[in-house]
Amino acid sequence: MRIRSTFAMFRIAWPIASTLQRFNVSTALFIGVFLVTNALAQSPSPSPSSSARPPTPTKSPATPVPSPVAIPTTEELINSLGQPDLQAVISLLKTNFTNPDALSDLELNRATVQGLMDRLAHGVMLLPNRETAPPETAARFYGEILDRHMGYLRLGTLNNANLQAMDKSLGDFISKKVDALIVDLRADAPSNDFAIAAEFAKRFCPKGKVLFKLRKPAARQDRVFNSDRDPAFQGLITVLIDGETAGAAEALAGALRICDKALIIGQTTAGRAVEYSDLSLPSGKILRVAVAEAALAEDQKLFPDGVKPDLPVEMSMMDKRQIFQLSAEKGVGPFVSETERPHMNEAALIAGTNPEVDAAEAAQRRRERGPDKPAVHDLVLQRALDLVTSLEIYQKR
Repeated sequence: MRIRSTFAMFRIAWPIASTLQRFNVSTALFIGVFLVTNALAQSPSPSPSSSARPPTPTKSPATPVPSPVAIPTTEELINSLGQPDLQAVISLLKTNFTNPDALSDLELNRATVQGLMDRLAHGVMLLPNRETAPPETAARFYGEILDRHMGYLRLGTLNNANLQAMDKSLGDFISKKVDALIVDLRADAPSNDFAIAAEFAKRFCPKGKVLFKLRKPAARQDRVFNSDRDPAFQGLITVLIDGETAGAAEALAGALRICDKALIIGQTTAGRAVEYSDLSLPSGKILRVAVAEAALAEDQKLFPDGVKPDLPVEMSMMDKRQIFQLSAEKGVGPFVSETERPHMNEAALIAGTNPEVDAAEAAQRRRERGPDKPAVHDLVLQRALDLVTSLEIYQKR
């Protein structure tokens, strides 16, 4: 019985391990062995005296314990109210609440607007006067070659200047035989220019593919963005996203996933892949309303849930912003690589030195004068580099 159970678990574990082998062989084998070992630990071992064991007296069946009743949330209760209940709530509150001033028509209207903004998520925003609104700054493009064959592209704000900078970097990458790209869309200055986002996507997606659509209820048909040119790069692509990936960048991430089979790493995006219209209020304030939403070629909606990563990796926004600021001078390499610890070797023995002691003394001197290398680490980019390296090792087997 124990052997049959083990064989059955191997039959379950082997497809899982085989699937994971596409990405990491050691991980797949580990999971397969873990499942079988766990099954063996939980399977009862046959006892030599089991045949001679006296029969266990039967017990009367236990009285079933009723499952606890789920208590509905406030939101669920409100959603269950019909129009008569809603009108009764307002009427009863006005008649019985201890502070009638809190239920004036003005306060009720304010509560209605606030409730709508909460329910409509990023579909509605209230902004200050145009004169007092802080100016929006564009995030700059940055590119670099990592490990001599992987191209890193931080697109920044999706605009024409950054598109031209990316085209230049792609030309340099191709001349240097870069065979894998990491496209970083974690900019904190989002753009809602979907036409320019389509131009970025065309550099990677095959010609003739539908990139994404803009759906506007007032229009009779969708606005469709297609790729009308050959891609500038053909190779492995990974995309980095987080909660500050918003607007047209979300449509770009989704297009790269569907059209170019790009693997997405990081955190779920902001869920603001919409086209806004700014409407003026009598006071001069701005009501920003989503009038169209982006959808991918396969009718996958991006609003309001955003793009979810294939490989989730948590990282603080503060660390990311610090890295983006420092990498303009230092590059991204120092934020993803670790310095190897020196070890004692034959050359050191002959020279009468000890690299480990020398390294410890040097580290102490650095601590006294301040660290030379940044303390923050780009966990999302590091995971992408590890993944690309693992896939390349596997493909060479």
